[in-house]
Amino acid sequence: MEGNERQFKTSLTVTGMTCATCARMVERALRKVEGVDFAAVNLATETAFVVSGREIPRETLEEAVRSAGYEVSHERPQDLETKRYARVRRNLILSWAVTAPLMGLMALHMMGRHVPGYPWAEVLGGALVLFWAGRDSVRGAWIALTHGHANMDVLVVAGSAAAWTTAVLSFLGLPVISFGAVGAMIMALHITGRYIESHLRDRASKEIRSLLAVQAREARVMEGDRELLVPIEAVQAGMTLLVRPGERIPADGVMIEGATSVDESMITGESLPVTKGLGDEVTGGSLNLTGAVSLRATRVGEDSFLARMVSLIQEAQGAKVPIQAFADRVTNSFVPAVAALAGIAGLLWYFGAERFTPLLDWAGRWLPWATDLRDPLSLAVFAFISTIVIACPCALGLATPMALITGTGAASRRGLIIRNAEAIQTAREVSVVVLDKTGTITEGRPAVTETDLSAGDLDAAASLESFSNHPLAKAIAEASLTRLPVEDVKEIVGEGIEGTVNGAAYFVGRPRESGLYDGHLELGRTVVEVRRNGERAGFIAVEDPLRDDAVEGVRRLADMGITCVMATGDNEKTARAVAKRVGITEVYAGVRPDGKLDLIRRLQARGGKVLMAGDGMNDAAALKGADVGAAVGSGTDLAIDSADVIIVKGGISRIADAVSISRKTFSVIRQNLFWAFAYNLVAIPLAMAALLHPVIAEGAMTLSSVSVILNSMRVK
Repeated sequence: MEGNERQFKTSLTVTGMTCATCARMVERALRKVEGVDFAAVNLATETAFVVSGREIPRETLEEAVRSAGYEVSHERPQDLETKRYARVRRNLILSWAVTAPLMGLMALHMMGRHVPGYPWAEVLGGALVLFWAGRDSVRGAWIALTHGHANMDVLVVAGSAAAWTTAVLSFLGLPVISFGAVGAMIMALHITGRYIESHLRDRASKEIRSLLAVQAREARVMEGDRELLVPIEAVQAGMTLLVRPGERIPADGVMIEGATSVDESMITGESLPVTKGLGDEVTGGSLNLTGAVSLRATRVGEDSFLARMVSLIQEAQGAKVPIQAFADRVTNSFVPAVAALAGIAGLLWYFGAERFTPLLDWAGRWLPWATDLRDPLSLAVFAFISTIVIACPCALGLATPMALITGTGAASRRGLIIRNAEAIQTAREVSVVVLDKTGTITEGRPAVTETDLSAGDLDAAASLESFSNHPLAKAIAEASLTRLPVEDVKEIVGEGIEGTVNGAAYFVGRPRESGLYDGHLELGRTVVEVRRNGERAGFIAVEDPLRDDAVEGVRRLADMGITCVMATGDNEKTARAVAKRVGITEVYAGVRPDGKLDLIRRLQARGGKVLMAGDGMNDAAALKGADVGAAVGSGTDLAIDSADVIIVKGGISRIADAVSISRKTFSVIRQNLFWAFAYNLVAIPLAMAALLHPVIAEGAMTLSSVSVILNSMRVK
């Protein structure tokens, strides 16, 4: 995963999973596919994320999922969620339409008022709830058992079926207390929990759907004088697109005609419209407000900014944090252990009822729900059903992924994309933040303030710099509208760019003697030297304004106990002038790319975790070497690909947000796991002691899952 080889990433929508064990079985099946380097399955989002060193046919991965007993859906996730939600709601209505009357009849029966036909109602009504309303759970249990493992559905169906079986046996005349209505109630409560869980899970994952919703469905393509309305899938890079006021921009592109104001709030979070004119870049999904404009499409489909952001969010939500490995190890053994404990409880009560019934007599003084059963077989069934039901591990399975969904969703609303889930756990421990200067502390939109170059040399420098993506290069390129033919272009990371213009060898970049430009450097300007055929031709002074949130961001990080360090390839005087304005005291200037990585290593050696924030090619190695790498979204693709966190909108204050969200998310994960474990540690012994009624057990199990989801929502 850390190498330089090309990686192929595939996301699948997996249906039929109900608990952590299901997700683990799918994950195991995918990992067995030849060529798969990494696979992670997220129960909360029902997605499987696969990374491979070579391109693996999608059909091969889908077959692996099916071999584990589950299906792959090709429907849009939001459509699939809508259908599932409607199906769960129908099952919920049916289950309670049958269960509620059964509960009423059971209450009358317990009070000694026997209603004619009640045994028939228990058997038939329980069967309808168990095998029709609860058919999804029965199917899930069957899939698990036929593939050699047990999941949450196995426990629920076993408890419900065992209770319903007592009604059948009692109806046939055997001396067994009937729990048929209880069996229906167990399944009805389980379906209720599924309904609530589906509703809350749908709310928690709405960030992805809100991003997908801003994508245009059609685009106006200009073919000569003709205007064609085509599906967005048909748009290709290089096409000329017409966008009218009130329409969404269909693809990433560059303005070639007209001027307008654009609402980018759904993507960047910035509420104020942004003015766009000739040559400005626009982002697909943003809203054109005021003028009809033409643009040339540059990135479409999966390469567009919006598609990349959606993919990164899905990747993060499908990944796992290290603490989840612990929960997975526990749940791996949990289901068979609970089944064994339930069996032991049943056997102990069957063979030792006389010895243990004094416990029930004592508990009856304090617990109103304590059973008054004394028949060994009925007590054995009672304890078995209670233990099976109480210990469903769905709360454990949801504890981490639900917190991750809400954490990454909260981050996306603040202009942050957390593409590596491990960063959620690591960022909370960050003690040092290393900041690049240009494009990170500053806006990355510098402008030329002074130059002593001749017009010809300025034209040559601007023509050469037009081949670079560095923010300083863009400022110099805009200083002249003349473009001369350039040959043999070579960008030297951390130094500058060189090439041949009109037969002369030009270099534009780091000065040989920075002392010549002290006056500019003390003002916080960056000086770029231009050399023609190895001789100094002149200089260009560039000034880059601070980001609006730079001072506030450094202050917030300091308040959180985090030290800010500046590491820049710029001149020391310029770097210190900028650092002083934002409140940074530890400055490393004139640092080349390998030097930034060395600095990261030295800071890590002090102890604690180091976060690196940058936006350029020269930051890529340091971003990868840091414990957490944060790339500014306007930076180069290499910087973005090397980072764990992408800042789509804003600057240093977003780093403080990332650390804050990390601390909150990890805190919630720990709380979820603690309460899930504590609930089982307390409830299982009570159930084995026949001190929990199966109905209360099922209600407590459902409540534990819902509480985990609600607690996870607090991350927002």
